[in-house]
Amino acid sequence: MSHGTTGSDDARNDFVISVANEQSRHAVDEEQLAAAMRAVLAKSPFSSANVSLAIVDDPTIHQLNRRYLEHDWPTDVLSFVLDERDGHLEGEVILSADTAAASAAEIGWSVAAEQLLYAIHGALHLAGYDDKTAADARAMRAAEVEFLRGFGIEGPQHAERGRAVGGRSTARSYDGASAK
Repeated sequence: MSHGTTGSDDARNDFVISVANEQSRHAVDEEQLAAAMRAVLAKSPFSSANVSLAIVDDPTIHQLNRRYLEHDWPTDVLSFVLDERDGHLEGEVILSADTAAASAAEIGWSVAAEQLLYAIHGALHLAGYDDKTAADARAMRAAEVEFLRGFGIEGPQHAERGRAVGGRSTARSYDGASAK
């Protein structure tokens, strides 16, 4: 397990992402995940943020999903806005490396790309995006595609999955949970 804090090394030092990799089965590019979240937040209404990103396994995210959202299954990513005031955001994003690996294998792209999608998705929730309605979900998918492209990633297009890129399969019904 590796634990680290990744701050911004660009002019936007006001977006701090702390990363904790709490699992050891899957490789994780902590720097890339933090950079993706920072990119999302830099385009958000917030002028500063302090966000933690935890990478966990399925049993851990299952427990959190059940405790906080009363969903009795593992999920891909959870987002929690802890505080927002005066243009500053405090939040948490938790992603499952196990779910990312399973979904990536299912759709035929890299685990790193799937993890990146989850980090972007979680950060978009923190930034105010929602995906409860069809229109909101389309806007979120478009933003995901834009940010993935910024990292040189084109997602596979699998209409039968119910998503343009990554995420959970229709067999497990993607929920991209967030708690605000």
